[in-house]
Amino acid sequence: MASIRQIRQRIRTAKNIQQITKAMKMVAAARLNKAQVRVKAARPYSDKMREVMSSLSKAGAGTISHPLLEVREPVRVGILAVTADRGLCGSYATNILKKTVEVLRTSGPAGGPLAPENVRLLLVGRKGQAFFRRRPYPIAGEFDLNMTDTSFIEAQAIARKVRELYSTGEINVLYLVYTQFLSALTQRPQVVRLLPIVPEEGDGEPMQSGGEDYLFEPDAEGLLERILPRTIDTAIYQALLDAVASEHGSRMTAMSSATDNAGKMISGLTLQANRARQAAITKEISEIVGGADALKG
Repeated sequence: MASIRQIRQRIRTAKNIQQITKAMKMVAAARLNKAQVRVKAARPYSDKMREVMSSLSKAGAGTISHPLLEVREPVRVGILAVTADRGLCGSYATNILKKTVEVLRTSGPAGGPLAPENVRLLLVGRKGQAFFRRRPYPIAGEFDLNMTDTSFIEAQAIARKVRELYSTGEINVLYLVYTQFLSALTQRPQVVRLLPIVPEEGDGEPMQSGGEDYLFEPDAEGLLERILPRTIDTAIYQALLDAVASEHGSRMTAMSSATDNAGKMISGLTLQANRARQAAITKEISEIVGGADALKG
């Protein structure tokens, strides 16, 4: 059984940990609030861009030619994975890495695993970079995940690399793996086929365009030359914002649980210390009484 001194040392350690986790929870909550506002502000624009692009693709099907619209045999697959940047966020980092590995195992011929030579990885976030550096899959690009102030310029830098790989034929299809932010308690890993751009949503269900007729001014090729890159930029930017908010939400939840668990540990150790102290006092009283009885005898 641990001594009273050892138990009190454990209590001090638990209290120090509790203070740290509580501070991390408060920081994550403050950053989550800002990230959540940015996610909600950007999502309508991203959804509308995807809707417009789908409608234009349908309207110009068979008549419009552009490298980003060219559908090829998915022999060489690119995966853009937006992973976690730091730890101490529960199972968030593990879940997104599992989702990425799942894509690698199911996107090959006949739904089987992809051969490493047919894969190009683009990794955002230090956790994903550290994980896949120990795997045989080639890494075509590594990017930092700005956890405090994600900018559209950062998304454009990633999108340029993506378009370069696709336009040169180094990849035939690109999957975007990220975590969709729903709330501080709920984040959902998602897989979206980002390239080629086709008139359908990520789940494969065709979007409702209403059957409108379009007149392109200027010509369709010139219009899409400007809109298509912007669509990729916007989709990646939205994924980055969702990932940042999801990581902050996961960290806040994890640190809240850690703080509560530290409190329970402190209560249990305090009770254990009190019992040990009471047992020591009882033992001393028994020894005194025994000594007094011996003197009387």
